[in-house]
Amino acid sequence: MKLGVLFSGGKDSSYAAYLASQNNELVCLITIHSKNLYSYMFHTPSISKTKLQAEVMNLPLIEVNTKGEKEIELNDLKDAIIDAKKKYKIEGIVTGAVESVYQASRIQKICDDLGLEVFNPLWQKNQIELLNDLIKNKFEVIIVAVAAEGFDTSWLGRKIDVNMIEELVKLNKKYGINPAFEGGEAESFVLNCPLFKKKLKVVNKRIIDDRIEVELE
Repeated sequence: MKLGVLFSGGKDSSYAAYLASQNNELVCLITIHSKNLYSYMFHTPSISKTKLQAEVMNLPLIEVNTKGEKEIELNDLKDAIIDAKKKYKIEGIVTGAVESVYQASRIQKICDDLGLEVFNPLWQKNQIELLNDLIKNKFEVIIVAVAAEGFDTSWLGRKIDVNMIEELVKLNKKYGINPAFEGGEAESFVLNCPLFKKKLKVVNKRIIDDRIEVELE
């Protein structure tokens, strides 16, 4: 089946794409650039770098801007999916949804209206297992934003590894944070994974408040 991927550049959308690619054909990526940093629907940190990820995946990228107004932003998402259906004949959409019923239900409604299947390969997956699976499958992922108690700027730019997972388990017990950041505790960006033809390298970085801006090659 030909699939389009709702793609933010983070660990969940990238890993979902990888899983979906094992039995289907990925034909495009869809990235929504939201002006609302606190959008319930769309990831914003490092979103401008998805173009580089698309290049190393050899996949076309559909990019759409949205003001990020609640519910209204769904029209922009629907337009992007319609564009993908016309240009690349997609038959379904892949999402990286893990726990967000808000996101999953709205994407499902759009795809139902358009006659498309929805693939949520990470849905309700154990979050520690999910993080460990990233490592097992050779995903190289860095933290690009933090927004919760227990996190500080020392986390920015760090790679997800076994030591980090152990720290996240402790923070979960101490503060109740979601280990896979489903509550927006942190945001991630993928530098390398099995879908990439070559690894992206960080050549420069700058911390701005609770986020990190990276220059890649």
